[in-house]
Amino acid sequence: MYIQERGRNLRNASMIVDLVHIVVGILIVVLSVISFLNPEEHMVLLPVIFFLAGALNLIHGIYKIRLSGREKKKKAAAIAATLFGVCLFALSVVSAVSIWRG
Repeated sequence: MYIQERGRNLRNASMIVDLVHIVVGILIVVLSVISFLNPEEHMVLLPVIFFLAGALNLIHGIYKIRLSGREKKKKAAAIAATLFGVCLFALSVVSAVSIWRG
């Protein structure tokens, strides 16, 4: 009984992560196109793009860490994705500060 409930929660989490990937991915593409069409006016979108990319990597990394179990290679890849997400968050902060100061 416990295994079935756990499997059902895993499927729900997988569906939610997939939905977040699709929505945030579409948002990143749309904001990137808008930003690159007229960079001078839409410079504020760059920190938002970096923030969304960081959030996407963090969600993916944390989800993969939970799924990896005892497999060290999968866990290492998930930790790398999580660290990359943290770096993108830092890049969004640096980008926001440089845009709003300048």
